[in-house]
Amino acid sequence: MGETSMLLAPRLTYFAGVARTEHVTRAAREMNVPQSTLSRAMARLEQDLGVDLFARHGRTVSLTTAGRTFLASVERALAEIDRAAEEVRADADPATGKVAFGFLHTMGAETVPGLLHAFRADHPRVRFSLVQNYGEAMLEGLRAGELDLCLTSPVPDAPDLVARRLDEQKLRLVVPADHPLAVRRRIRLAEASEETFVTLEPGYGLRRITDDLCRQAGFRPNVAFEGEEAETLRGLVAAGLGVALLPPPTVPRPGVVELTVTAPRAAREIGVAWLADRPDTPPVAAFKKFLLSRRGSLLP
Repeated sequence: MGETSMLLAPRLTYFAGVARTEHVTRAAREMNVPQSTLSRAMARLEQDLGVDLFARHGRTVSLTTAGRTFLASVERALAEIDRAAEEVRADADPATGKVAFGFLHTMGAETVPGLLHAFRADHPRVRFSLVQNYGEAMLEGLRAGELDLCLTSPVPDAPDLVARRLDEQKLRLVVPADHPLAVRRRIRLAEASEETFVTLEPGYGLRRITDDLCRQAGFRPNVAFEGEEAETLRGLVAAGLGVALLPPPTVPRPGVVELTVTAPRAAREIGVAWLADRPDTPPVAAFKKFLLSRRGSLLP
């Protein structure tokens, strides 16, 4: 807030009241403030602006040309303040408030719609602002105040965040349907050490998990393609461009075979995170409680 607005802001409502009634005594009565307080506030406002806003005629006043110009802007500013106050009240309303909720792309087709359907059975009018993104971007959204909660993987560990593990999702080695490994049902990841991999870009949680599992299996993956979305990677595998470690698809995809990885244990933890020390509005608190109640049964 600038120095001028800090000086002027407390007096703008008083100014608008006097301008509307064109009578200091009547305005003081309507706003329930002493007339002397109102008169001093108007004098200080004019002094701070260096402009006469009113022509005085005893206890009645009329706006000068400058006063009329100023009033138009003041009324817009006060209306915007009222609108902003009403908006935050509405967002915090227990019945109809809003939750800003972030989640991974891989959870958008089935998991999150199912969660919202179940939650709305008891909270039918709560509104949601939904954001799909990768993990690090969502954590930044929490810190920036753009998100109230997010579902992400791996479960974050940061001093400014609170995170709770909700479930885990098995990862499979996805290979082309005509690949020599496609006749298998199970595989040790070390057996894929000579394969070309397609993965998510660095910074994505699933990429970190892929790199870590390959390291545990004793190799560094030869990465040919990096993408931003798991189903795109599945398409690249179907086109014969590599293999990938991926969570299960929403619906089976032709052209690929999904192998169970027996070693190392291939899974990713899914958790919910929020910013520590930020008070929850009632709708956010209700949705947080609902998510925590789904521990162990989050995923379909």
